Amino acid sequence: MPLSRPNIILILTDQQRYDTIRALGFPYMDTPNLDRLVAEGTAFTQCHVAAPSCAPSRASLFTGYYPHNTRVWKNGDLWRRSWVESLAAAGYLCVNVGKMHTWPFDTPLGFHQRYVVENKDRYLEGRYYFDEWDKALRARGYVKPQRELYRLRPDYRERLGAFEWELPEDLHSDMFVGDLACWWLKTHPRTEPLFLQIGFPGPHPPYDPIPRCAQPYLLRDLPLYPATEEELASQPPPFLAMRRHNSEVDHDSIVHLLNPTREQLRRQRAYYMANMTMIDEKIGQILDTAQERGYLENSVVIFLSDHGDCLGDHGHSQKWTMYDTITRMPLIAWAPGLFPGGRKLDGLCQQFDIAPAILELAGAAVPESMEAQSLLPALRGEAWEGRPYVFAEHPRDSILQTTEYMSMVRARDWKLVHFAGESFGQLFHLREDPREVRNLWDDPNCQSKKRELLGVLLDWRIRSQKQAGHCAAQ
Repeated sequence: MPLSRPNIILILTDQQRYDTIRALGFPYMDTPNLDRLVAEGTAFTQCHVAAPSCAPSRASLFTGYYPHNTRVWKNGDLWRRSWVESLAAAGYLCVNVGKMHTWPFDTPLGFHQRYVVENKDRYLEGRYYFDEWDKALRARGYVKPQRELYRLRPDYRERLGAFEWELPEDLHSDMFVGDLACWWLKTHPRTEPLFLQIGFPGPHPPYDPIPRCAQPYLLRDLPLYPATEEELASQPPPFLAMRRHNSEVDHDSIVHLLNPTREQLRRQRAYYMANMTMIDEKIGQILDTAQERGYLENSVVIFLSDHGDCLGDHGHSQKWTMYDTITRMPLIAWAPGLFPGGRKLDGLCQQFDIAPAILELAGAAVPESMEAQSLLPALRGEAWEGRPYVFAEHPRDSILQTTEYMSMVRARDWKLVHFAGESFGQLFHLREDPREVRNLWDDPNCQSKKRELLGVLLDWRIRSQKQAGHCAAQ
């Protein structure tokens, strides 16, 4: 195989909102290294996930199919296959450092080497699985910060999952993953072509930044969008039930508050954004190390996340809804000399549309049934308009408990959220209401648009089932 095939470095964060990179229009962020990737690369500014929770979104990304075809519907569902196997078969050394969220956690998935670091606060599946981070903490004589310990704090129920990191800085999960990736690059014999997937556990909660990164954000005027009573009254019953559930069960060390103060929301958001600055710092070190080792001369660096976080927007905690703050995430591809840079493309795309582009770059075959649509023409600077619609879906799980199945269709200007077997739903005119607070589902003036989008959603599901059937993710 020719060595001219690029190395591919795929950096994946967990639960990162779109509005967390300064160069994408958010001046309250400190992200100089991601800003560099935006300035010199291609940023897709309307990229959307196929599912609003970790494992189904990631399984779609690493297969190129929607969740109803991967059958990875929710966290903990069996997921053991991916297109990484095709990269390995094409001659790539495939290495994972950090989070992938497969099940089982240590499934090979096509990687030759895996250095697994999973959720910061595992409580349900895999609670007693000891990953590389667990071992490192134990070797240094520390106990991992976790729910049982946070619960001992007298202010636990007031913190919204935002806690100060009190152990040595290098033992924070995001610092640990970044350092582990640098260590691998420095010590492993240079091997090309290389596929290196780096999965940061943050900024997923608990929101636990090191103090030097948190302090600047605590002093800034950060945007807050608490829900009004009018907005809450218009939300579908499953969302209102989920609000109550999250206030009663402390998922990921968060006790959700139905009526938090602005100061509580502000601290939560500040800590979350500080987590992103920590990750940005490590990305810079990873790029420097890859440069020193000679990898960046022929590499494509791809940066993205698996979904966002409400952080109190719309009155909600974490994910499991279909608001843009959950389904929309940053996607950046950087390859100076290979792709033109300095571009922001606003066409709609699915997060998994990067998958066939990776396979094509690697000289690997793209399955004809793959539902992803390659972004490689866009990366090369060719004419590209994007998709007319993007879709997402999620079934009942331990958090979204009172609906059997929720699905979403989003066009450039409109979004519809459908709940199977129910008369309620959500409809937003995004051009007039970009923050999605006015639900037009029952508005008599919008019924033709609702019927149109319901038809699009039905057609998508039928065509998807016919095209892909059941893919081999399990």
